[in-house]
Amino acid sequence: MNYTDNDNSSNRHTPGILYIVSTPIGNLKDITHRAEEILRTVDLIVAEDTRHTRILLNTYNISTQMISYHEHNAQRVLPQVMEHLQNGLHIAQVSDAGTPGISDPGYRLIQAAIAERVEVVPIPGASAVLSAIVPSGLPLDRFVFEGFLPRKKGRKTRMDLLATESRTMVFYESPHRLVKTLIEFSEVFGNDRKAVVCRELTKKFEEFKRGTMQELVNHYTAANPKGEIVIIVEGIGKKAAKKRVDFQ
Repeated sequence: MNYTDNDNSSNRHTPGILYIVSTPIGNLKDITHRAEEILRTVDLIVAEDTRHTRILLNTYNISTQMISYHEHNAQRVLPQVMEHLQNGLHIAQVSDAGTPGISDPGYRLIQAAIAERVEVVPIPGASAVLSAIVPSGLPLDRFVFEGFLPRKKGRKTRMDLLATESRTMVFYESPHRLVKTLIEFSEVFGNDRKAVVCRELTKKFEEFKRGTMQELVNHYTAANPKGEIVIIVEGIGKKAAKKRVDFQ
């Protein structure tokens, strides 16, 4: 049965619910019972990559139909998803891993649903940010999530703005840009600034490499890292911040 043929005729004028479902970031056992139930019972799953999500669904014998929604087709697919919601279908949104809306185009669908008074319900679970920062050993009382830095335009400006940031900083990075980013961090934050590189979180080759910025540059210059990466950087201390401001 196609999801557009569901027997929702009596609810056509009552909008459905958009569930924002967190999925495992590596280990498929990290799915919650609630997330599994929602994915099994909704009318439709909106997935960043249906091939990737199919692996998760097959693991738990979930046969709910999916459509793809990602950065390159968002403009075309978003109106279709909103129409389904307005027609009363309940929809689950998932990203390839973790919580949708964080550093992915999922936030546009969330914004559109809110604007149209569609109920948005979070189904919490795995998050690369929390999975990385909790065991980092760096201060957790205050932290700032920076996501992916700009690749070119605005990259140096962003880093310079963070030079006097006192909170612990969290960044996403790809393996082939890791060394370049660490070198730039050492120039902006200093060679002695503490940091942690978190790689392949929850997966078989999970790694937490802790050290100074210079130590991390040396290590990963020779290591040829692979996999998804989160970088945690210590914030600047009060004395160091004062010296930096005085110097400038």
